[in-house]
Amino acid sequence: MREEAVDVDALSVVYRNSVRAVDDVSLVIKRGELFALVGPNGAGKTTLMKVLTTLLKPTSGRAYVCGLDVVREAGQVRRRIGYVPQNLSADDELTGMENMLLQCRLYGVSGREAVKRSRQLLEVVGLLDAANRVVASYSGGMRRRLEIAMGLVNTPEVLFMDEPTLGLDVQSRLVIWDYIKTLRKQEDITIIFTTHYMEEADKLSERLGIIDRGRIVALGSPEELKRRIGGDIIALEAEGDVEGLLRRLSFVDSVSLVNGGYRVKVVDGEENLPKILNTLNENGVKVRKVTLIKPSLDQVFVEFTGREYKEEEPPDYLMQTFIRSSRRR
Repeated sequence: MREEAVDVDALSVVYRNSVRAVDDVSLVIKRGELFALVGPNGAGKTTLMKVLTTLLKPTSGRAYVCGLDVVREAGQVRRRIGYVPQNLSADDELTGMENMLLQCRLYGVSGREAVKRSRQLLEVVGLLDAANRVVASYSGGMRRRLEIAMGLVNTPEVLFMDEPTLGLDVQSRLVIWDYIKTLRKQEDITIIFTTHYMEEADKLSERLGIIDRGRIVALGSPEELKRRIGGDIIALEAEGDVEGLLRRLSFVDSVSLVNGGYRVKVVDGEENLPKILNTLNENGVKVRKVTLIKPSLDQVFVEFTGREYKEEEPPDYLMQTFIRSSRRR
């Protein structure tokens, strides 16, 4: 059996307006991994996932899922994967169980086997007690859990999830995280998900790829990536020769200008922050704001892109949320 669940080689997707949504991406994801693709809106996460799930053909390069070419062997790939889309797909007017049985029928599972499989999966995601309620009565978190269960009806080798906690409150997101971890243990499955929440990628994934402007800029476990940037960050807003003064200090690794403020990388932030402030004060530099930042994936993003990371809900999701809420009025 192959070690790789996904093998991507020099993959690019170029749209008609010449935008390179995915730009020369190469990536290997091993069987059994819980892997995250994380990045801001428009980074290329969903486009890459659409290629891997056979919903979009690449402009160039190759991609294999379960050892199968996603273009030449698309039908076989679909039979081996599950897909939880970013946009909710369950029918509001059907019950949770009816949605599950409909999904089973699409995969050729029927009769008692369909009922058995549906009950098993609804129990895994904590929805068995709500199986006979119409989906319109479900909360946002319940809907997301139903989508995950629907993505598992064909017992896939690889489960793809596009923004599985999009639009949920913090508590609901934590519940989804727990169910994803449970799925990984119970279903013996490779799970690949996209997210624009850095904390989600940090807490949930075993390994992740940070994607920005169509390129994977960093790849590794959350801890590996945070160790790679090293030290603490002191963020400063100040007037004067900040860079020139601080570069002379032995404990300062680097000074960079990001979004009009200074980011100072130091060995030990707690110990050296007072020394930095004293140095600036003695040389007449007025400090307006100072923040001590511990290593995080947000800092990894800044390190590799030179830009602050902003978490924003995708515009198309916000529009769909507005439409759904309007229909209920």
